[in-house]
Amino acid sequence: MNDLLLNCDIGESFGAWTMGLDAEVMPYIDCANIACGFHASDPSVMRKTVALAVAHDVRIGAHTAYQDLVGFGRRSMDCTPQEVEDLMLYQIGALEGICRSQGTRVSYVKPHGALYQDMMRKPATLRAVMSAVAKYDRQLPLMLMCTRDNSAAQALGDEFGLTLWFEAFADRAYDAAGFLVSRSLPGAVHHDSEVIVSQALTLARGEALQASDGSALPLAAQTLCVHGDNASSVAAVQRIRQAFDSLVQA
Repeated sequence: MNDLLLNCDIGESFGAWTMGLDAEVMPYIDCANIACGFHASDPSVMRKTVALAVAHDVRIGAHTAYQDLVGFGRRSMDCTPQEVEDLMLYQIGALEGICRSQGTRVSYVKPHGALYQDMMRKPATLRAVMSAVAKYDRQLPLMLMCTRDNSAAQALGDEFGLTLWFEAFADRAYDAAGFLVSRSLPGAVHHDSEVIVSQALTLARGEALQASDGSALPLAAQTLCVHGDNASSVAAVQRIRQAFDSLVQA
C-alpha cells in the first residue's frame, strides 16, 4: 500500500461569501492547501483557516494561483516566467506571514487551477514555479500532478534541488497520458461517493486506474487530493480516511 497524504483545497471563502466546509473536512486530511488571495480568500479567511489547520495538526501549503478572483483562478493568463515567479513569491510570503503570527510555517506549495495545469504542459512555466519555490525556501516540497511519465518534471526538480510530491485525484477522470480530463467534458468529475472512494483505494493499493480511453494507467503518487465543498464530498473524505487507516492496520 502507498502511504498517501490526503490533501484538500481549503480556505477559499471570500469576505461574506462562504465556499467549502472547511471545519468539517479538516479533521480528516493531512495537508491543507490554503488559498493565498489571488484566486480566492482574503487576509481574514487566511488567518482563520491557518488557525483551523493548527488546531487539527494539519500541514499548511500555499495554494498559489493566477490573479483571477472572478474566474476562481481557472483561466490561463499570459504571464512571463518572471511574472510567474513574482506572483508565487508574493502569495507564499503572504501566507507565511500569517502562519508565523500563529507559531507555524508554510510546509509545502501547491499551485492552483490554470497555473497548475499550465506548469504541467509548459516547461517555461514549470521552471518559473520551481525557481520561485527554490528561491523562497528550497526545503519546501512542491506538489504537482502525477502523470504516466514524471521523468521530465523530476529531472527539473532535481536541477533546482526540490522535493516533489506527485499528486493524484480521487474525484477526477484521467486521459491516457495521465492528465486530468477537461471539466468541459462529460464524466470529467466524479460525483458518486462510491466511485471516489474506490478510486482512492485503487491508488492507495498502487493499482492502475482506467483511463478515459480504457487503457490501464499506473500513477505513482505520494499524495491524494480530495474535496470538501459539500456534505457528500466531506462524507467521501471521511470514508477515504477510515479506509486508509484500515489498510494501514491490516
